[in-house]
Amino acid sequence: MATTNDLKNGMVLRLDGQLWQVMWFQHHKPGKGGAVVRTKLRSVESGKTVDKTFNADVRVEVAVVDKRTMQYLYNDGTSYVFMDTGTYEQLEIDPETVGAAKNFLLEQQEAIIATNEGRVLYLEMPASVELEITYTEPGVVGDSATGRTKPATLETGHEIQVPLFINQGERVKVDTRDSSYLGRVKG
Repeated sequence: MATTNDLKNGMVLRLDGQLWQVMWFQHHKPGKGGAVVRTKLRSVESGKTVDKTFNADVRVEVAVVDKRTMQYLYNDGTSYVFMDTGTYEQLEIDPETVGAAKNFLLEQQEAIIATNEGRVLYLEMPASVELEITYTEPGVVGDSATGRTKPATLETGHEIQVPLFINQGERVKVDTRDSSYLGRVKG
């Protein structure tokens, strides 16, 4: 147990039987009355975000979340299989838990797996990944001056928007949070 004065970003709380991750918090002392702690919480289960205000010094239950770096091995059709590189223990994760991270997963790639009481909560990808473009329309000389984009398919099968001058076979850096193109990878 901790108090609302001990809150930190990233901490996971158990409120009303559900797990909530603290995304943001602020201690606030109004002119009248007692101090409060304003928070923005994200549900670990559904991803829903809510604003919640607590009185200062209220006791909250902190959930123990174990984060381990694991290596992605393969998708067997029903689940994604990861391996702990230290113990060689394998863990199967359902597609709903993997979510949008599947768009950026390549075999042998590492990701952080968060668990609570043996149950997988979520998968943390790096902020950006480097992937190869497997298909896109060819670039045309002079296309680099405009800010227009075209669709391109990554080696994972995911489609993103890239500038017109990007060609098939090039490696690009992609933001895993919003699938945006970040730049070419110098080879």
